[in-house]
Formats: sequence, structure tokens, C-alpha cells
Amino acid sequence: MYGLALGVRHVDEFLPEPVYALLSGLNASTVGLVALASVQLARKAITDPLTRILVTFGACAGLCYNALWYFPTLLVAAGIVTSLWDCWASAKIQQLIRRVKDVRARPPSPGAEEAAEPGVPMETLKSDKEVEEESAPTQRRQASSSAASVTPTARTPTPPINQPSGIDISGHSISVKVGLSMIIFFFATFTAFVTLRGTLSSVPLLFSLFNNMFLAGTIIFGGGPVVIPLLRDYVVGPGWVSPRDFLIGLAVIQAMPGPNFNFAVYLGALAMNGYKSHLTPAGALVAYLGIFFPGLFLSIGFQSLWRTLRKRRAFVSALRGINATAVGFVYTAVYRLWEIGYLTPEATKGISLAQEPWWLVVAASTFVAAEWFAVPAPVAILSGGVAGLGWWGAVGR
Repeated sequence: MYGLALGVRHVDEFLPEPVYALLSGLNASTVGLVALASVQLARKAITDPLTRILVTFGACAGLCYNALWYFPTLLVAAGIVTSLWDCWASAKIQQLIRRVKDVRARPPSPGAEEAAEPGVPMETLKSDKEVEEESAPTQRRQASSSAASVTPTARTPTPPINQPSGIDISGHSISVKVGLSMIIFFFATFTAFVTLRGTLSSVPLLFSLFNNMFLAGTIIFGGGPVVIPLLRDYVVGPGWVSPRDFLIGLAVIQAMPGPNFNFAVYLGALAMNGYKSHLTPAGALVAYLGIFFPGLFLSIGFQSLWRTLRKRRAFVSALRGINATAVGFVYTAVYRLWEIGYLTPEATKGISLAQEPWWLVVAASTFVAAEWFAVPAPVAILSGGVAGLGWWGAVGR
């Protein structure tokens, strides 16, 4: 990605038309793969009606608004809602439903039956006391069986998340003191960066670049596709990277192995190239460290607490809600990438792929090829580029 950045900076502002068609085909196939990733993640995240609602909520909320504080707030709110539902609200609602059903299923009183059947001789009717005496043994047996079936369930603790078989973590244990120190240090650093970002009027570009990548790496939860629209706001918005160069790098990173976070190397080098070209290596390194540091630091810090936290029902439930909402953000990424994927000599900033139906064909074909025929992602991406060139040869000229 760093080598690509060095090459892109020497590319002319206006490219030949076949290149725009190639890039548009690559972007359309990228949309298909990200859409497939969102579906696959949803299959794992959706475990009940609540998580289905949260996936939809995350997708819709991400479409309607975008801000630095917005996505973390949605994730925290989803975690709280899921924890409250699993630990308190669900049991209360089920108890209320059972009471309503019991009231509806309750038989009428014997006196009402006598009044409703005037033709029945009085001597054949049993008194209330006799009825209660006969039904008491049956009620006691039902109550004992209900207690036997309910009590063990109520006393059974929430099963912990099992460690995947074949993985030995005994040699990677982190003490609680070290873990807590790392977590506290991280959040103190995060607070300091956010404060400096809001108070300083003029800061060096390297610091601003690291700050933006650091924030992106902190608030992203749910996988690489979610970070693409956020990175676009953080580097294209300030004018550090042109929209065209951003889309070129996006098309290439999808066809390469490794996480999408490697995209930060390309963006960091290009950002510094427009400022001081001799600082492009520093820009690539700063961006790389900034985006990877939060996840690595927090994962190491929480190792000391994970064995304890995973046994707590409230914590595991909160993670379930956070994960479901983050999967909804991936659907948001599909839409945002769709809206900037089509490149032309007149629209180098990117316009909606919906302007040309062929790109929908490319995106849908990529989805089907990867999902049903197990076509590798690089092959699918390159096939989308070839389809873009084919479209230009047929109708684009």
C-alpha cells in the first residue's frame, strides 16, 4: 500500500476513460463483497428477535447521521438495552404473559355452573368444599412438578463462553493489575487526544493524522468494512487525500490480503505527500500505528479481565447487543460505498453506482459468485474490473 501511494502521487489528475471504467468495476465488486460480509455477519449476530431489531437499528441509524461521537454512543446504548433485557425485562414480561394466560384459562366458579344448568338436581352437585378436597392432591402434584421444572433453571448460572478447542492461552495470561493499568492509560490517552483536537486551533499535520486514525481505530467495532466511510470523512474531508485517490486505494485494498486497516498506510503517505513529500514514510508509519494501536492495546489489557467478565451474564449480554448493532453499521458501509463508487472524467469525486445499471449487475454477480460458488475475494474483485473494461468497450466509448 505504501508503494501504491508513491505511484499514485505521480498519476495525472485526469485519467483515460478506460481507467475510470476499470476503477468503477472494482468499486462495484467491492460493494458486492461488503454486502456479502454484512449478510454473513448478521447470520452469526442474530440469535433472537432483539438482536434482529438491533441489526436493523444500527443500519438505519448509521444511514441517517454521521458524527465522531455518534457510533460509540449507539454501541453503548445497544449494550445497555441488551443487558437490561436479558437480566431483567425478559423475565418480567414472560411472567406477565403467564399471569394473563392463567387468568384467561381459569374455569368458572361452581356456583356459576349451577346457575347455568337449572335442570340438574341439587343432590348431584358437589359443594365447593368437596371440589376443593378432591382437586387438592392434583394441584399439589402440579405445583411440585412445576417447582421441579422451574427451580433448576432459575438456579443454573449463565454458561461461560468456551475457549475454542486447540487454543492454549495459559502462556498469555496478563495480571489484573497490568491489564487495568493498560486500560486506564489508554482511556486517559484517548481523552487527551480528543481534548487537544477540540481546543487547539493549529496542530501539525502528523499529529492530526495520528489523531484521526487513532479515533477511527478506537470507535470502530464490527470489522474492516465499517471503517471505510469513516476514513473517507477523516482524510478526504480535510482535503488531505483527493476523492479519486481514495477510491483507487479502496479498489486495490479489496483485492489484497490482510485487514482493511492496512488502507491507513496508503492514506497516511498520500496525506503527507501534499504537505511535505519527504515525510511520506513518517505519514505511513503514523497512520499505521494510530489505527492499529487501540485494538491491540485494549485486547491485551482486557485479557486479564476476560476470564472473569465472560462469566457475568450482564457483560456477555452487553457484548451481544454491541455486536449486533455493529453488524448494522456494515450495512451502512454498503450504502455509503455505493453512493461514491462510480468514477467518470466529469465526476472524479465519485457518484452513485445507480447511475449505470451495469454496476448493479457487477455488484450482484460478485455477491453470488463469492457466496454460492466460493470464488476468492481477489478473483471476484479483479473480475469486476474486467467487467468494467468490458462495459467501456461495449457502450462507454
